[in-house]
Amino acid sequence: MINKWKRIDWSIVIILLFFMGLSICLIHSGIAAWPKFKGSDTRMLFYYILGFFVFFGILLVDYRILIKYHMYIFAGGILLLVSVLFIGSEVNGAKGWIKIPGVGLNLQPAELFKLILILTLGALLAKKSKLGLSFWRDIVPLGLVTMIPFGMVMAQNDIGNALSYLVILLGMLWVGNIKYSHTLIILVIFTATFYGGVKAYINYHDDIATALEKTGKAHWLKRIDPWLMPETASSDASYHTRNAKLAIASGGMFGKGYMKGSMVQSALVPYTYSDSIIVVVGEEFGFIGVSVLILLYFILIYRLILIALECRDRAGPLIITGIVAMFLYQIFENIGMFIGLMPLTGITLPFISYGGTSLIINMVSLALVMSIRLYGQDVDDIPLPSANKKLDQTLLKSLMSRWSGQTEQ
Repeated sequence: MINKWKRIDWSIVIILLFFMGLSICLIHSGIAAWPKFKGSDTRMLFYYILGFFVFFGILLVDYRILIKYHMYIFAGGILLLVSVLFIGSEVNGAKGWIKIPGVGLNLQPAELFKLILILTLGALLAKKSKLGLSFWRDIVPLGLVTMIPFGMVMAQNDIGNALSYLVILLGMLWVGNIKYSHTLIILVIFTATFYGGVKAYINYHDDIATALEKTGKAHWLKRIDPWLMPETASSDASYHTRNAKLAIASGGMFGKGYMKGSMVQSALVPYTYSDSIIVVVGEEFGFIGVSVLILLYFILIYRLILIALECRDRAGPLIITGIVAMFLYQIFENIGMFIGLMPLTGITLPFISYGGTSLIINMVSLALVMSIRLYGQDVDDIPLPSANKKLDQTLLKSLMSRWSGQTEQ
């Protein structure tokens, strides 16, 4: 047990402590102009304390146990996604939260399922051939496994988390040794779909707007219009992103100072304690503050990649790849949507934005990575000699004869 504790990557724990301090300070500044969110900073401290207990508890659990029962975990996650459609509460047009009585927490199954999907895809990919994935036998089934929860989360009007499933799939397929030809096919399909979708949205905007209003998805217009059609978007639709960009730009190089951001402290930017928290960083700490935050993310991702490279088990690096893809997507999407690069979605900034479910899931993800570091060295993906010496000798002769034949040629 002592050896296990010694092998913990304490640099990740230190980064988490930095994130905790930054998150609480930024949330405190973000809620100053919003009395109804008073106390969110202290609740976030509680979530972090709970998260560290979960982190140190789960990292001692052998991740291979979770892989062994991945199908049961996947089925349980699907049941949660189904149940939220009937008993879930709606927030900002997305029906995706389940209230846990007596605890004061709101569980978001779509957040939890990201980790479930990573475990499932990692377990399935680990069984595939190392020589390359077959399109119909491997890639298509894995795509179907991903599209099932993707469709269910889209039905909850949660496009941000739904898209993260696709990013996780693509990242894990790449490390799972997808062929270049298949990668090209996927890129062509994605590019054509994206380009065609954008052109169709712009050319048939009025018809699409009418259809979305009839289906109860009119709030999507407020998210997509400021991104694709900022010149023609209504002032109400572009209010959030326009003010967010102005606030970040006004921060300049060094920012206006802690709790001195004029737009943040005047409540001109919504949700500065949660989804829009990067605006607080940009206005109050400027370009330097945003750069330091991104640097911390870079160090965290770098440490995760090192752990993946050290792992001797095939499933471990695949799982870490999925977690890295999940973090990178969330960071890029959250920051990008407030500088005009991405559409506005309900994606939180990992470890910084207010949110109990998001933080706990992220802490569990890092605990899983740490478990891979602790137990991933106990196995070897290279087959060991069998107990049958005669079989080993036959195998050795076969390999030697094949090698000698190649050298003669």
